[in-house]
Amino acid sequence: MKRGLILVDIQNDYFPGGRMELVGMTEASLKAKDLLSHFRENRLPTFHVQHIGTGPNATCFIPNTEGIEIHENVKPLQEDIVIQKHYANSFRETNLLGELNKAGVDQVVICGAMSHMCIDATTRAAADYGFKCIVVHDSCATKDLEFRGHSIPADQVHGSFMAALGFAYANVVSLKEFVSETV
Repeated sequence: MKRGLILVDIQNDYFPGGRMELVGMTEASLKAKDLLSHFRENRLPTFHVQHIGTGPNATCFIPNTEGIEIHENVKPLQEDIVIQKHYANSFRETNLLGELNKAGVDQVVICGAMSHMCIDATTRAAADYGFKCIVVHDSCATKDLEFRGHSIPADQVHGSFMAALGFAYANVVSLKEFVSETV
């Protein structure tokens, strides 16, 4: 089985000082950095997904701003593929599927942000396309949400979505578990 790493939206706007700071994004990005190093050391393909905010109501990832840039912790190398997207699903109206197929990938390892949006949508789409999916949960981050006047802390949002993905769409593991299983 050939693995490929999909790093979703690890962009400056999600970090402290950005337009939409996430809970634990710095820590998640450092785990993603280690994951990326693991893939590079093993000469496995990596795919950086970069969200581009479009339309007059976009609140983050605005073109020509520092916030849109992929964070320095996981900066793409020249040979890395960068996929630009406009929707939560990294496959929607992008060439991600074609690039994964061209690289011969049949198992995707997914990390990044936000757990409840782009990680969820991308993982479900990847599974629907027939890929075996692994989500490295401690390399993902999200934010507090509100539902009908109730505040839901980020750790509960994250846990709920990881549990749902682990139920039917992906093997959800920590970075430590992933690395120890692949050595």
